[in-house]
Amino acid sequence: MIEVKGLVKSFDGNMILNNISTEFVQGKTNLIIGQSGSGKTVLIKCLLGLHSPDDGEIVYDGVSNRNMTQAEKTLLRREMGMVFQGSALFDSMSVLENVMFPLKMLTKKHNDEIVQRAVDAIKRVELKKAKEKLPSELSGGMQKRVAIARAIVMNPKYLFCDEPNSGLDPKTAIVIDNLIQEITKEYNITTVINSHDMNSVMEIGEKIVFLENGIKNWEGTNKEIFSTKNKSITDFVYSSELLKKVKKFL
Repeated sequence: MIEVKGLVKSFDGNMILNNISTEFVQGKTNLIIGQSGSGKTVLIKCLLGLHSPDDGEIVYDGVSNRNMTQAEKTLLRREMGMVFQGSALFDSMSVLENVMFPLKMLTKKHNDEIVQRAVDAIKRVELKKAKEKLPSELSGGMQKRVAIARAIVMNPKYLFCDEPNSGLDPKTAIVIDNLIQEITKEYNITTVINSHDMNSVMEIGEKIVFLENGIKNWEGTNKEIFSTKNKSITDFVYSSELLKKVKKFL
């Protein structure tokens, strides 16, 4: 679990996050949603330790970021997996080499163990037959699966996904959503997803945090969205053309 308590972050006097408090639950898919400029990316970068909050704290399974030494922060980062919006694979490396990369960089494990763990992660995302291929030989959905394999190969406690469905067709996006949710439950990971995809919200939004102008405006589950009287969140959700059609039948 990750607990966020009174988080404040500004840049050049411009308040980006204003007193954000919430929890991201272990073993569930936690989504951060909101319009562009709402603070989603800054919040996830704070969770990753890429930005230092101006005020407030982040508590990782009972350990506050305020009390961590530099060595402890380094260890924490090794417990984090990240799936980037554009997959961020190395073009000159095969699928296997891409997935092995974090283990080679961050551990002192024997090469045989590194290879085996990478192969196991690739199998888990159902890409065993593609392990010797280069990213350029893969579809967008397959590249995303490689990114997920690389993110989980270190057996992280925390998994962060930045717009994991960006650029994917709806059918492939559902496959990626389901894969992330399955892995979250299998490994009991605290998964945090930065998303604007309303299909993802409806499919896997077990915990949703809605940001508006740097403030947490609403939080709840995908089932609670349809019953909330919060106009900001309903306007945001029903801005999707698909959900406008759904609303007519509610």
